[in-house]
Amino acid sequence: MAKELFSEAKLGGLTLQNHVVMAPMTRNRATTDHDVTPIMTTYYAQRATAGLIITEGIAPSPNGNGYARVPGLYTPSQVTGWKAVTDAVHRQGGHIFAQLMHSGRIGHPVNMHEGGEVIAPSAVAAAGQIYTDTEGMLDHPTPRALTTEEVKATIQEFVTAAKNAINAGFDGVELHGANGYLIEQFISPDVNKRTDEYGGSVENRSRFLLETAAAVGEAIGLDQVGVRLSPYGAFNDITAFDGVDETYQYIAEQLNEIGVVYVHLVDHQSMGAPAVPGKITKSIRKAFTGSLILSGGYDADRAESDLESDKGDLIAFGRPFIANPDLVKRLRTGAELNQPDYDTFYTPGEKGYTDYPVLETEKV
Repeated sequence: MAKELFSEAKLGGLTLQNHVVMAPMTRNRATTDHDVTPIMTTYYAQRATAGLIITEGIAPSPNGNGYARVPGLYTPSQVTGWKAVTDAVHRQGGHIFAQLMHSGRIGHPVNMHEGGEVIAPSAVAAAGQIYTDTEGMLDHPTPRALTTEEVKATIQEFVTAAKNAINAGFDGVELHGANGYLIEQFISPDVNKRTDEYGGSVENRSRFLLETAAAVGEAIGLDQVGVRLSPYGAFNDITAFDGVDETYQYIAEQLNEIGVVYVHLVDHQSMGAPAVPGKITKSIRKAFTGSLILSGGYDADRAESDLESDKGDLIAFGRPFIANPDLVKRLRTGAELNQPDYDTFYTPGEKGYTDYPVLETEKV
């Protein structure tokens, strides 16, 4: 096997240990008040041999924190907690971006900080239910539609959270424009029924993402801003829509004009969503000249192949990192992978989080 996957990689001004990215994965190990816990520091430090870690989704504001025990980046105590995480990762030679994830209509007041409100581009409730620690499964509430002025204020919440991320020692931020959260809620015409400058045409529905990316880039530097997209995702009651291909082509072109450091393109086929057509990946690759991170059911051989054929610049691995803190070593040596305990993906505590075994250190 060629060594490209395990050779140094460039990402903006950073030199990464390898081309392996730890994908963002919600693990719900924060406190009920959305503060970082010590076991989160351990968890990320254990996985710092990845070239780049992208954290779990972190809420940029109380309105964006719709899940139980999901951390935020909007209070001083949260910044302090994340500083312990970034310091631990950097001591191991790793790099780490904070994924800023505003849940939008995917949330419930029971889960939120006091004062948090379920908001969205339009008053369109998501189908299904959401988990709460105190009341179990509850129906998704109908969100309150943001006014135009509130949309602009929400963009500034992302800017403030990005500044907090840099103050906490992160190497950059990823804007979560995938998986049915707020940014994708604006992009989707099935959810976005607005008639102002943020709704209707492809350009208007893309405006929230593009203005957020530009404003965050101006605040912290564009070489510290990435964007995650899932054009054919099927999470949180958002699916591919008529015109999806032209929409994401436009977004890729505009993100290239803005100059963000990477696009993180997710193909959720391995989790039951439709595959992202190869022509779309190619067109985004052509339109966006920054780094392209590919994600979706990868193993080492397929990762190596897609790097060698220049389909992408970095390869993200998700669930294998849950059960394998030393995933990079296991991929490099061909060692057997631990299997994850699905029952502990989202539960509190160390079990199924920081207690997975690592390979024995080679004897000298």
